[in-house]
Amino acid sequence: MIFKTNVIETVQRTPDIKSIRFEKPQGFHYLAGQYIFVTLGNGPDQMTKHFTLSSSPTEGFLEITKRLTGHPFANALASLSSGDKVSMMGAYGDFTFQGEYDKVGMLSGGIGITPLRSMIKYSIDKKLSVNIILLYSNRFEDDIAFRNELKNMQTENSNIKVVETITKPGPDWKGESGRINAEMIKKFMPDYMESTFYSSGPQKMVDAMVSLLKELGVPEKQIRQEYFPGYD
Repeated sequence: MIFKTNVIETVQRTPDIKSIRFEKPQGFHYLAGQYIFVTLGNGPDQMTKHFTLSSSPTEGFLEITKRLTGHPFANALASLSSGDKVSMMGAYGDFTFQGEYDKVGMLSGGIGITPLRSMIKYSIDKKLSVNIILLYSNRFEDDIAFRNELKNMQTENSNIKVVETITKPGPDWKGESGRINAEMIKKFMPDYMESTFYSSGPQKMVDAMVSLLKELGVPEKQIRQEYFPGYD
């Protein structure tokens, strides 16, 4: 499906991560975790990139979330404001969740949180009987996107648990430190062998998570993965 839509608003998630919300066209359907293509500009200046939707299908808008890297597309995206028009195409992808599993482990790094935020919000809005544990790794505390929202989701839903870990913690950081490792998985997901895992983020991080899960004995059929090109 190819369509044009308007920007509703923008939301600053961290100092360098921004969400852009768009009007949701009538008849547009997608699954939590899917991605779309976004086209900005016209003629020779036209640019197209794909983005996972950070919004849930249960919400009345479409949302993409981008780290502002300073590249031309990122700059064009950052300059969008309410009422601006963009072209979209989609949705695509099979890194999705519709309530198929009772126990879900999520391993994410950086901007890779976007499809998982969509899935968690979807499971809450649909009142699915699924237990979700998210291990979310970032370099600095200020890099944690959707932080307050994820905290509220955990507080208001006993079947949602969010664990933040920082690889370069400041002196006042009281959470987990370092990259996601086997000890963290065993500590926060003691029944990990019964869980289906979703891992998303930079390719090196996702590859490391898949290798880690396999070393722990998690069957390959219980591992879903999606990496975000262009991020280290």
